[in-house]
Amino acid sequence: MQKYIEQAEKDLLHTYNRYPIVFERGDGVYLYDKEGKKYLDFFAGIAVNALGHHYRDFDEALKGQIDKLLHISNYFYNEPAVEAAGKLKKASGMDRVFFTNSGAEAIEGALKAARKYAYTSKGHSMGGEIIAMNHSFHGRTMGALSVTGNPHYREAFEPLIGEIRFADLNDFESVKSQVTEKTCAILLETVQGEGGIYPVEKAFLKQVKALCEERDILLILDEIQCGMGRTGRMFAWQHYGVKPDIMVCAKAIGGGVPVGAFLMTERVAERSLTAGDHGTTYGGNPFACAAVSKMLDLFAQNDIIGHVQEIAPYLEKRLDEIVSACDVVSERRGLGLMQGLVCRKPVGSVIDKCLERGLVLINAGSNILRFVPPLVIEREHVDEMAEILCGALEDAE
Repeated sequence: MQKYIEQAEKDLLHTYNRYPIVFERGDGVYLYDKEGKKYLDFFAGIAVNALGHHYRDFDEALKGQIDKLLHISNYFYNEPAVEAAGKLKKASGMDRVFFTNSGAEAIEGALKAARKYAYTSKGHSMGGEIIAMNHSFHGRTMGALSVTGNPHYREAFEPLIGEIRFADLNDFESVKSQVTEKTCAILLETVQGEGGIYPVEKAFLKQVKALCEERDILLILDEIQCGMGRTGRMFAWQHYGVKPDIMVCAKAIGGGVPVGAFLMTERVAERSLTAGDHGTTYGGNPFACAAVSKMLDLFAQNDIIGHVQEIAPYLEKRLDEIVSACDVVSERRGLGLMQGLVCRKPVGSVIDKCLERGLVLINAGSNILRFVPPLVIEREHVDEMAEILCGALEDAE
């Protein structure tokens, strides 16, 4: 394993603080490194591998599409894209779909759609401002960075795109105070991920939606990490009954295949992007869309949402027990199978000790342990995680 790490250090750009592990394969909710060591995966590739690893029906669907067609470009229709769009529309209640290659790219498209809507509706001089949330994270491209509410990510790359204002999640007066006659969209994660696992509050979201309707402002919800069943609904906003004008998703919709999408209502579609306004070479290609289509089929066939609703309370219970038992942990927060434990000190050493014991976790900020496991975990996996984590927390105290 060491030779691969040494070679990677020579060849790859050092933009990640990687752990000294080379994973070779996965099976269910477990990963195996080059030396055969087994790890329980409560990371899921940052909430991507919703069905775990080596899910046979999913793998077979991808192999079947490889034998048919990988790429054709968007100058032509392809069957998997049409099927995936229809299923995604049905699952979300949205009206139009644009497939991208990633979540950050989907954010870029959503921002363009919002500004084009403002241009069409109000004219260039009367629109274009976007309100995003402090502590948010939307990606690392220039547009996505511009609406990411953490100066640490932005400062080295400024100037970014202009006319961005920031407000506080779950503080309606903070949002309202940032609105001007030029505001065209309000963007937020339904559950903040990188910012610390903060679910949006129902009253706040309803107030923001009402404000948007009153002022002809578009509500954009980022469901890249919290969507696709993770919170116990297909998309987290469905808990609140507040439908966005534009929704962004990625990660789990492809089950490990790089794909994202932004969706919009018909009202927005009619007044925003038209032919020539936006495009992508690979977005919507047959292979990626076959993955999306099969993922949605498997969610329905195996009642993945129902399973999340059943197992999530048990995960919450075990995490609450850890909060009560460990002085270093102060609270739990989250929704469904997107949970965080807030610790009284940085969690880097805890994550290291978990890895040593065969548990893969990540952080969400310096002092928060993040739990975004495959959606197919069972109680026995929650118990295994809790046992390993308790030992790691004790050693780290």
